[in-house]
Amino acid sequence: MFLAVECAVTKRKDVTVFYDERVLHHAPDVNASFLPGRLDKRVRAILAGLNVQWKYPEHPGRIHAILDLLNREAVEGVRFASGKAATREQLARVHTTSYLDDVFALRNKNAWLDVDTTAVSPGSVEAAEVAAGTTIAAVEAVVSGSTDSAFALIRPPGHHAEPVRARGFCLFNNVAVAAAHALAELGCERVLIVDWDAHHGNGTQDIFWADPHVMFFDIHRASPFYPGSGSLQDVGAGLGEGTTVNVPMPGGAGDVAYLRAFNEILVPAAEFFKPDLILVSAGFDAHWYDLALNVSFEGFAAMTGIIQSLADRLCGGRVAFALEGGYNTESLARGMRSVLDVLAGGEVPEPRVCGMDAVEEAIAFHRGAFTEEPSDE
Repeated sequence: MFLAVECAVTKRKDVTVFYDERVLHHAPDVNASFLPGRLDKRVRAILAGLNVQWKYPEHPGRIHAILDLLNREAVEGVRFASGKAATREQLARVHTTSYLDDVFALRNKNAWLDVDTTAVSPGSVEAAEVAAGTTIAAVEAVVSGSTDSAFALIRPPGHHAEPVRARGFCLFNNVAVAAAHALAELGCERVLIVDWDAHHGNGTQDIFWADPHVMFFDIHRASPFYPGSGSLQDVGAGLGEGTTVNVPMPGGAGDVAYLRAFNEILVPAAEFFKPDLILVSAGFDAHWYDLALNVSFEGFAAMTGIIQSLADRLCGGRVAFALEGGYNTESLARGMRSVLDVLAGGEVPEPRVCGMDAVEEAIAFHRGAFTEEPSDE
């Protein structure tokens, strides 16, 4: 039985998608020559052991798939606006100076940054600056009231990036940079970050671990699934104890479990915290096409409805989303469109247990076939 989704949407709303084509310039190519060294040798050895041709999973085609779908199936109320690059000062609120120096030194180069295959190409550093800055632009728009809600269509993603380290295809922690900007420059005192990507947002957790001004709610596939962090007992420390809320899920968990977690954990946590702004790290690899979990498009829409309702009740509707993961391009594009439709005032669908539609179709097809006695002939 599904818990009721708290959402009252009665009219179309303005949604601004912030996008800058410079994010497409991040395009690591494993066939290119990378900076030589031990890390390059180690990663090459790992890739050679796969016995298949490996391509960088976080590629520009992810953005193209989303744009193509939105072009074919436009959502009423959604408009596009330009992004911008983050400044060094904005990035330095969540990343160390030495880390920024190291990353900026790789501008216009091909290099591995981590053994988990995080890499840069000649355009990657600028793309990462633009990803963070475009998330800031989305936050500035919702805080100023120039749009009802916003979605930063960006890459590379950010939630794995730690203060001193790139991880999991992430260079700068886009949502953390935007949250820190809201606290420092936009008059916000409390920011709620909701991360529903299939992978735990280890970087975001580390950055705000002891910060009482940011509540981090993360629902993800449990360890040992990458990155292996985000246990139930991880709740923050010091003045920030209690502002980290992890909900680790088993593989295959879907809409029923996710919506119960939202209604019974996220909603009371948000009501207790009383945020001035809600940010969402929106990865779509929790969809079953990415094979990690079992969330449907309707599930993403229902989660959006709950978040939108919280924003309306707690912080004047100020909510901004930023793209994280999702590597099957069909579920990525459809998932994002389902979110935009709800943000724009569309009806929040009621998710169903996976397979129920197929069962009901089969019931209708076979109904009556076994109600008569078989003939003796």
